[in-house]
Amino acid sequence: MQRFGEKLRTLRKRRGMTMRDLADALDLRSHRSIGDLESGRSQPSVELTVKIADFFGVSLDQLAHDNVELE
Repeated sequence: MQRFGEKLRTLRKRRGMTMRDLADALDLRSHRSIGDLESGRSQPSVELTVKIADFFGVSLDQLAHDNVELE
């Protein structure tokens, strides 16, 4: 999951969302959580990974596996 943050940033930007917008949509307390995920400073829980995949309509494989690209 080394590319998770890169993929999350790509998905967020495709939707034209700010970090704050995404944090609000995912019911996270702080937009800094999104920044930490995107920069690789933190890794998401399984629950949050599922929530992000559902929100963006991508598979867990696309989001979590480095060798699987986003469509």
